[in-house]
Amino acid sequence: MTQAPMPSAGTLRLDFRLLARTRAAHLPLAISIAAGAIGGILLALQARAFAKIVAGAFLEGLGLGDLLTQFGLLLLLSLLRAAVTVVRHTSAKRASTLVKSDLRTQLVRKILSRGPQFTAGERGGELVHTLQEGVEALDAYLSGYLPHLTLALLVPLTLLLFILPIDPISGVVLLLTAPLIPLFMILIGDTAERLTRRQWHRLSHMSGYFLDALRGLTTLKIFDRSRAEAERVGHISEQFRRATMNVLRVSFLSALTLEMLATLSVAVIAVQAGLRLLSARIPYEQAFLILILAPEFYLPLRALGARFHTAMPGLAAADRIFEILAPEKEVVKPGGADCPTPRREIRFERVIYQYPDRALDALHGISFTWQVGTTLGIVGPSGSGKSTLIDLLLRFMSPQSGQILIDGGPLDQLDPACWRRHIAWVPQRPYFFHGTVADNLRLARPQAAHSELVLAAKQAHADEFIRALPDGYDTLLGERGARLSAGQAQRLALARAFLRAAPLAILDEASAHLDPESEALLQDSLSALRTRCTLMIVA
Repeated sequence: MTQAPMPSAGTLRLDFRLLARTRAAHLPLAISIAAGAIGGILLALQARAFAKIVAGAFLEGLGLGDLLTQFGLLLLLSLLRAAVTVVRHTSAKRASTLVKSDLRTQLVRKILSRGPQFTAGERGGELVHTLQEGVEALDAYLSGYLPHLTLALLVPLTLLLFILPIDPISGVVLLLTAPLIPLFMILIGDTAERLTRRQWHRLSHMSGYFLDALRGLTTLKIFDRSRAEAERVGHISEQFRRATMNVLRVSFLSALTLEMLATLSVAVIAVQAGLRLLSARIPYEQAFLILILAPEFYLPLRALGARFHTAMPGLAAADRIFEILAPEKEVVKPGGADCPTPRREIRFERVIYQYPDRALDALHGISFTWQVGTTLGIVGPSGSGKSTLIDLLLRFMSPQSGQILIDGGPLDQLDPACWRRHIAWVPQRPYFFHGTVADNLRLARPQAAHSELVLAAKQAHADEFIRALPDGYDTLLGERGARLSAGQAQRLALARAFLRAAPLAILDEASAHLDPESEALLQDSLSALRTRCTLMIVA
């Protein structure tokens, strides 16, 4: 797999891969940033109104009636700032939702386009964890860190431009102390980022391991390994706990450092303003205004530090997300030509295929001709390349040498999806989704009427056992067809092949693991299937 590039520390963790995905959310993101800038202006005006009220009440002895206008202005500014804050948060969430939805869609499409050869080399639990928790972890970056990064620039800049004309000395102090917080955030953040990535990888590994343990629960119980497996799970969980504690230690250290820097910076502002106030070198109203604005000046920078740590899991997950989305080495040539129904023959000419992690060819110089309208048997020991041959014919991958010809035309020039519509496939272990019998049958032909389902089931000798199920064709099969025996699963898969009504049918060791009665029914169904299509039987 290709390793996705990591975000640069010099850019304050701006992940440009994620930024490129925000195009679909440009409007809500722009609204959120604009609302943040407006909020900074309103904050300065609000502080000024409050300073005027305090100065007027305590120094000039003005009454409530005299200050009524200022109170009204303060209330109006407070309401406007609250409204702008709501808009900012809502827009940021909206942008995050759009980007996450787009990423999930692209991930699913990418995984489906890469086909079974990709998923066969991955742990199912890790993939599911990436699709669900990984994408969701981006929310803290997209709706939290990214908007706060702009706030950390816009709000201090707005307040600085507001303070400099009033008191240049305080403005210079703010200008000199402001870079300290981002500087320390970057220094501590490098360690936090490294530890968070390690924590995320352990969490992904743990998810994959848990799913493996659940799938192999029967095997573990039979071999009395459930206790040992529980201890192993406990060990993995302990590793994740330690990784999490390391992240939390660095996060708390970072928070302490940033709070201390902000507090000391505010103290410097307060001391120098107080000393100048005592010597009558600055008016009370201006000094009070600066004391109000100083904490607000550092607040976005402190908040950015906190958001940075909550966003780290999302950036760690982004590496895995973009690793999946990265352009892969070509396994299937795209093709694109229309694919008419085969009318004469399917021919393999000196086909060679070698898997990347294997020293020997899975297929070496294979040549044969499969005449349309005939039944072809493929026989060989396990590991001889029968499944590879089927994957090539189904266009899950392309030959590395030689070619497959359909009526004399290269198969790799045909559109894969269009070509597969000509094929009904019955694998050795059919997969059934957690849906009804009818739903699983309609995978072959979504618009099929109920009467067509029944006819296909009868042709596959599956109708009788389907009707015996609690709800007949509306019975939920459970995950992976948990309600079905091996023979019933094969007959239901064969019913799918009948419903498909494709000109080509491929049966991959369909009679393996069947009892004699189920095998006899299967053979009878195959006799009917031979009369309808060109058939390949792999044994």
